[in-house]
Amino acid sequence: MRLNELKMKGALYRLEVKVPASGSLSEATVKCDANFTRILNPFSDIIKQRLSQCDSLHGFLKEIQSIAENQLDRNAVAATDSTMFCRQLLDHIELLGWDKLEYVSDDFREVHMVFTDVARRKHVMKLYTGKQYPRDCPKCSVQLPVKFDLHWSAHATLTDAYGQFEVSVDTFQDFWNKMAEIDAKTWVLEPEKPTHAAKHRRIAINPSVSVQITVDPNNPRVLPDCMFLGSDQAIKPLRQSMNANISAWNEESGILDNLGRLLNVTFPSPATSTKEEFRLECGICYSYRLEEEIPSEVCNESRCQQVFHQTCLVDWLRALSSSRQSFNTIFGNCPYCEKAMTVKLMAR
Repeated sequence: MRLNELKMKGALYRLEVKVPASGSLSEATVKCDANFTRILNPFSDIIKQRLSQCDSLHGFLKEIQSIAENQLDRNAVAATDSTMFCRQLLDHIELLGWDKLEYVSDDFREVHMVFTDVARRKHVMKLYTGKQYPRDCPKCSVQLPVKFDLHWSAHATLTDAYGQFEVSVDTFQDFWNKMAEIDAKTWVLEPEKPTHAAKHRRIAINPSVSVQITVDPNNPRVLPDCMFLGSDQAIKPLRQSMNANISAWNEESGILDNLGRLLNVTFPSPATSTKEEFRLECGICYSYRLEEEIPSEVCNESRCQQVFHQTCLVDWLRALSSSRQSFNTIFGNCPYCEKAMTVKLMAR
């Protein structure tokens, strides 16, 4: 056994080489102190190879020293690059203002900037910086109703990104105001917790009928796309009323006022009802929410009108030999009243 000390870059490293009685280096073992082990770990296979190929212990130690010094040089360059990156990012944060910052990760690779709009809504822009920041464009994550493209140059800063985000947020104020009115004055069944990116709302009309609207964020005052959910006999009058009154849509009025006039309905309000009145349980699994799905299939029999998750009903019907499927439609019977039911398979 031989204890050796190697001095590199002003520091002393120790390693122990245990050579067997045969004197063969190929059967020798090497142990290093903790710091030296961290340096040499990536090269363990190379070190074993060198150990079996070297003619003398002195030659092997020279090989070890050469490998370690090269790695120390690489670590020094990486540390310098990391220091420069952190310093530059801190300069960009100072330029932006710490009050606009919500979060910075320990390694400075993730930065969250926050902007509060005129309606006091908070919007967060998440940037993920790479090793070549700011030369390379950081990855970006935002909650906007349309795709956000960050325009970046090698001389761009966080302030440039924040300015682009601020302009985009201001563009959709009218859209968010319209959606906020819907959220406040109706029972929204889906999404359960709308984000700033959500363009659709499923609004309760009565316990077994709802309408899903999809609003154009660039033109939120026009008639949105509407899809009615409920039994055929329940939604038929709504479709007829909308077709008859569609010319009465007034872009100066709100979405709710317009829809109420076109459909000739008064939407249930949190001021006059509770949400539980519209959270009907699935007749198969006996729950309201199945992961992200709520009941959307309704039996057309007026004395039944039981609701089901599409997933539950499809699985139920497929398990019955009496059901049949043609393309994307399943024909079967209601699990409750045995009346004929048709289910169109649609991706949720």
